[in-house]
Amino acid sequence: MNAQILDGKRLAAEVRAQTREKAAAFTGRTGTAPGLATVLVGDDPASHVYVASKRKMAAAAGIADFHHHLPGPAPEREIAAVLDDLAADPRVSGILLQLPLPAGKDSASLIERIPAGKDVDGLTTTSAGLLSRAAPGLRPCTPSGVIALLDAAGIDLPGKHVAVVGRSQLVGAPLAQMLLHRNATVTVAHSRTADLAAVTREADIVVAAAGREGLITAKHVREGAVVVDVGIHRTPDGLAGDVQFDEVAARASWITPVPGGVGPMTIAMLLANTLQAAAGLG
Repeated sequence: MNAQILDGKRLAAEVRAQTREKAAAFTGRTGTAPGLATVLVGDDPASHVYVASKRKMAAAAGIADFHHHLPGPAPEREIAAVLDDLAADPRVSGILLQLPLPAGKDSASLIERIPAGKDVDGLTTTSAGLLSRAAPGLRPCTPSGVIALLDAAGIDLPGKHVAVVGRSQLVGAPLAQMLLHRNATVTVAHSRTADLAAVTREADIVVAAAGREGLITAKHVREGAVVVDVGIHRTPDGLAGDVQFDEVAARASWITPVPGGVGPMTIAMLLANTLQAAAGLG
């Protein structure tokens, strides 16, 4: 079997185009553009690249840019003050605190300073509670991107068995809840799961979000399964995911590449969340 590609790059471009049209309509209707505030602490090279990409795509979508860069040694009270100012600023629709923060910073307490209505990353306790109740709110971007990819390919979720490998609060845990709300049967596997391959081989859909390069191989996937790779790792040969792409693609029906799969969808859903927040729908 030759797997079809779940093309996140193409779908992300479509989502961004839709967001741009809606943002223009919102600006024309209200006289104010949706605004995204990014807060970057320190000089981690990867974080700089990610934030620059988010800002560039937000500007292209007609979203106003409110960026704050603080030095790594900045005390938490200074970061908290910036977040509080952004929370009170009516021009700012959404706030994104770029993670990870420098060592020694309490990211959890700082994230909690972001109002749920501006929590475009969907990471606050309030946002998590709204998700658990299937109540309206802003959802984490990467899980939203995974769902959008599956929907765009016409992959039905009701009744399907999905194995989510990884239980992080960024991806695995919220994705499992979102899949349950779509009537999938969900198994969450993790680093202490005994015989991971036995678990994932039973699944119709396997989502690899463990953060371990090449973890999912052909033995983990049954013939015809859908495989979504959330992992991204820098290697001497370029970017790689949590899935051994070539051997798994020979067994799967659909698969995401790395790069070009889930990654582009994360930023696209961030922009969609910003517009949703601006409209007061978060």
